[in-house]
Amino acid sequence: MIEGVYSVEELREAIAYNPEQWRPLVFSNGCFDLIHAGHIRYLTQAKSLGRSLVVGLNSDRSVRLIKPHSAGYPPRPIIPELQRAEVLSHLKPVDAVVIFPESTATAIIEQLQPDIYVKGGDYTIDTLPEAPTVQSYGGKIVLIAVEMPTSTSGIINRILHHHTPP
Repeated sequence: MIEGVYSVEELREAIAYNPEQWRPLVFSNGCFDLIHAGHIRYLTQAKSLGRSLVVGLNSDRSVRLIKPHSAGYPPRPIIPELQRAEVLSHLKPVDAVVIFPESTATAIIEQLQPDIYVKGGDYTIDTLPEAPTVQSYGGKIVLIAVEMPTSTSGIINRILHHHTPP
């Protein structure tokens, strides 16, 4: 067991037992394959919106579903899910990590019902598959502007093609 990494059931119990420690609960999700400064800034902003930040982490299987292998590139994820979860759980803004197997976070959002759901500003409410679920129970959706246009795919591309960062 990794400190700060929960099953959905364990986290639901922790929230129910001590809601004042968790709520308002902010939730975000993603692959977080190679952690970079853009992730840190995003997670720090997300945490500032509530009392706790829970990160839903795409499992290895779900990463493969949403980021299919491309010729000439390594298969994703680069880092296995338990290692990604351990790194995330030790970041200052992150209070809990939950690994989920689906391609979207809809099911975990239904179960946790976060007060605030946060995604990057590269999404819109219309393109966010989880939006109807959050809206159905009265949760708030916040889109955080991308402060640093850094991506794991971009990092991989620079490594493979020996490009220097901008």
